[in-house]
Amino acid sequence: MQRRHSTALLVMAALIAGCAGSVLAQTSVTVPASSLSNSSDAGVRAHTNIRFIAPGAFAGTPEFHGPPFPGYFYEDPASIACIYALQPPVPGCNPNVVQLNPTGGGKAIAIVDAYDDPNAFTDLQTFSTQFGLAPITTTSFIVVFAPAGGATPGSCAGSATRPPVDPTGGWEVEESLDIEWSHAMAPKATLYLVEAQSDYDSDLLCAVTVASNLVHAAGGGEVSMSWGSGEFPGETALDSIFTTSNVVYFSSAGDSPGTSWPSVSPNVVSVGGTSISRNPNTGQFIWENVWQDVGGGPSAFESRPSYQDGISFIVGSQRGTPDISSDANPYTGVWVLDNFMAPAGCTPECWYVVGGTSVSSPTWAGIINAAGSFSASTKVELTKLYGDNYFSFDFNDITLGSCGPYIGYFASVGWDFCSGLGSARTYSGK
Repeated sequence: MQRRHSTALLVMAALIAGCAGSVLAQTSVTVPASSLSNSSDAGVRAHTNIRFIAPGAFAGTPEFHGPPFPGYFYEDPASIACIYALQPPVPGCNPNVVQLNPTGGGKAIAIVDAYDDPNAFTDLQTFSTQFGLAPITTTSFIVVFAPAGGATPGSCAGSATRPPVDPTGGWEVEESLDIEWSHAMAPKATLYLVEAQSDYDSDLLCAVTVASNLVHAAGGGEVSMSWGSGEFPGETALDSIFTTSNVVYFSSAGDSPGTSWPSVSPNVVSVGGTSISRNPNTGQFIWENVWQDVGGGPSAFESRPSYQDGISFIVGSQRGTPDISSDANPYTGVWVLDNFMAPAGCTPECWYVVGGTSVSSPTWAGIINAAGSFSASTKVELTKLYGDNYFSFDFNDITLGSCGPYIGYFASVGWDFCSGLGSARTYSGK
């Protein structure tokens, strides 16, 4: 359980005190075209789960080490490591002060996304240099082109060629986010970016198969899928795609009320989102609470897996999501570098602040990788995570806030539909 403050009243008092002085102007958040969805997408094509503050919104001269624009309190690898006790905590975990990044990782992480990001390698190199992460080489980061999807879900057809780019640029921001933050959390892991030919499910599931085989061949690790769509009746027939041995699958729970596939699959770790509250004048960390826009709830089609039997009084007979969470609110988002289709205001690099549960999936994939247990399957990993979900020091239990349809779900002690088990607290139990 999270024990940084004894009661919610102390939290609210701190928030009020933090707002007593000058208040920073709120910057507008963009939802790109790649993150827009409609009901006809379910079972056909996927969307990203990103929202961002675009380049050009940040005042001051860019720095070449640490936060690119100092004075803002958006998250970087060291501040996330501080908040989640992946490094020895520093009081306040101010991103302009803390410097200790995660240092672990091993075997492999594969990121699955649609379309091609031509600048993926150079952007990841620059991001790593900016924040003092392990250097990127042609052996530590590998881009793989997946073929088009075959007639059977999860199969591939034809030869692999470079996918087209997403002309809106949204999927390229997604790819930059995913590779940069999985590397940030597990800098010693070999990282694969597997690019699908399009955002149609047939192509993405072919890419998942390619990614699974790469991770398995590397001795194990994680596959992260930050995309999704609404649920659909045939989804249960696809669960077997996420069962390659020695691979643990992660997927974003979504950025709007309700459930999302593939995160509802019992063979996937569903990753939700939280908000990081900081004193707006000092940047000091105050509390972690629910991100109100996060997805979650009981699945419409997936039955409750055995690892959720202990929360049957909440989820009933259905699979409940999310399983775990981490920072995803775009107003408390993370720094991401993406130089594709450079928009106005990039001087000299295109730095975004990105939120959405697309942040959470690669973040947690990296944390689990760095924890070093390398479970034989997602079910094994989730059985471990759910093994001590009450009164555990392995998670920050999120107990403040609400989410879901009509804002009808509430954070509570233990597992809930807004944040699952909570966010990471050390590598223990992972």
